[in-house]
Amino acid sequence: QVQLVESGGGFIQVGGSLRLSCTASTLAFSLYVMAWFRQAPGKDREIVAGINWNGSSAHYGDSVKGRFTISRDNVKNTVYLQMNSLKSEDTAVYYCAALRASTVVVRPGAYDKWGQGTQVTVSS
Repeated sequence: QVQLVESGGGFIQVGGSLRLSCTASTLAFSLYVMAWFRQAPGKDREIVAGINWNGSSAHYGDSVKGRFTISRDNVKNTVYLQMNSLKSEDTAVYYCAALRASTVVVRPGAYDKWGQGTQVTVSS
């Protein structure tokens, strides 16, 4: 059974930084696109960032471009999301997801492997 385990969420003030991590077990990690999604109360789940198998290509949601950076370490089976200049509207549950594909897909329904989510709360 594939497990994706997120960590690094928490409370942070506006303008601060956090780094999320997601480690995959029992997964041929390098064959998978990895992505971060988020879901705020009452809103649809949206893609934050996705990265292809070797990190050569990444996609970012419009609201996080220039502030967030996704990266991966295929030796550690881990994907990271560095979040800088956090805003109150970044408050959400952040989910790690995996998809066996060659390019990032933005639609959450395409992903069949999900972590349990980690809460990020940005307060002013």
